Amino acid sequence: MVSERSVAFSQTRSRHANETAEDYVEAVMELIEEFGECRVLDLARYFNVSHVTVSRIVKRLHDEKLLRSRPYRPVELTPEGTKLAKRVKERHKIVLDFLIKLGVDEANAKIDSEGIEHHVSSTTIDAMKIFLGNKS
Repeated sequence: MVSERSVAFSQTRSRHANETAEDYVEAVMELIEEFGECRVLDLARYFNVSHVTVSRIVKRLHDEKLLRSRPYRPVELTPEGTKLAKRVKERHKIVLDFLIKLGVDEANAKIDSEGIEHHVSSTTIDAMKIFLGNKS
């Protein structure tokens, strides 16, 4: 019983550690799709945080090879970052659609899906897809 709980806590901690990276690559992809480019200031506005906070996170994600950043240039996704952003965006859409299908109003479903998307397993995502009639 204790070992089962420790596995669950360990998985949750691991997922928490990846949340920021997932949120940022998804945001960079969305901003590029909407505006054609993404700058640090755009991310600061997107997340309602300081320029310094974004710069620190962008540097970390650059070091992790998820983003490319150069002084006075837009932030870009690496191939690895693009792959992660697409996966996160798909998971987000599945969770959002699932919550709406359950009867959650769209406003709350959008808020809740922002957190849930990071914490559900692939098995749960697959079950949500089946529930939604999307078996792909």
